[in-house]
Amino acid sequence: MAESILLVKNMVCQRCVMAVENMLTKLAIKFQKVIIGEVHLADTITAEQDTSLNSGLAQIGLELIDNKKGGIIEKIKQLVIEKGRNEVNDVEKKMKLSVYLSGKLYHEYTYLSSLFSSIEGRTIENYFIEQRIEKVKELLVYNEMTLLDISVEMDYSSVAHLSSQFKQVTGLTPSHFKKVGSVRRKLLDKI
Repeated sequence: MAESILLVKNMVCQRCVMAVENMLTKLAIKFQKVIIGEVHLADTITAEQDTSLNSGLAQIGLELIDNKKGGIIEKIKQLVIEKGRNEVNDVEKKMKLSVYLSGKLYHEYTYLSSLFSSIEGRTIENYFIEQRIEKVKELLVYNEMTLLDISVEMDYSSVAHLSSQFKQVTGLTPSHFKKVGSVRRKLLDKI
């Protein structure tokens, strides 16, 4: 049997993967693997299993994607999250976002950018900046690194650039954010 892949919207972390694996097991749906944004099925599923899976996913804030464009949008989001949080290899860290996405998705960046903007109502670059700032917030809350260390870790050109972008996105300086802490953090799937 040819492998069947289901695309799942809002699946952004390893906890989501574990939740989906548990749900599939509970529903007796055989799968080969689950990775962020994808379920690789071992067998076809029945209409009843499909309904149960959709219902279960909705309860935890996820949903199946049923069209190609929606799948591309989710892949863009997954890749932007990885790159924005610096969870890529050293070669990919140095790549421009447009080159990185085009190479991974086998589409011209102009197509990806216009598709993303038309469906999400914002640019890929804006989404990328928001992901980076969320990672910076996380690092600030942990209070284990200086702002200089964070700017180096997140590949900002300077502390001033990081501070400026942080204030533009959050309305707060990094030092003020550090004082108010995790109250101002967002869930990745809510960005």
